[in-house]
Amino acid sequence: MNFQRGQVRDEPEINLIPMIDVLLVILIFLMVTTSYAKLSELQINLPQAGGAASTPVVKPISISIDAAEHYAIDNRGLNFTGVNALAAALTQAAGGQTDPTIVINADAKTPHQAVINIMEAARLAGFGRITFTTQNSPD
Repeated sequence: MNFQRGQVRDEPEINLIPMIDVLLVILIFLMVTTSYAKLSELQINLPQAGGAASTPVVKPISISIDAAEHYAIDNRGLNFTGVNALAAALTQAAGGQTDPTIVINADAKTPHQAVINIMEAARLAGFGRITFTTQNSPD
């Protein structure tokens, strides 16, 4: 049985007017924000200056200590006779540098006193920048 005999079925249609309204609002929003972005820019005139040559690169002084307390400065062996002698060797290794970085490469089994000797020698030589090398632990 066909009960819809006399009715005409309406074709679905898409109303474009609300979509056009939304696009116009987005367009107006973009236009307004773009114009304000230009107004918020600052005009900056950077000063001019003549630059001198860059400072020379400071070469770090590497001090190595093994577990048997054998010292080496920049891979040259050193007989440890005291902190004052080590300070003199550090000053000699620094050359003309005023405050070089002292890099301490100590074995994990090195006695604590050996590392303290280097730190004291660096203090006596007037060097305050000391760093230690380590390795990443295997996780």
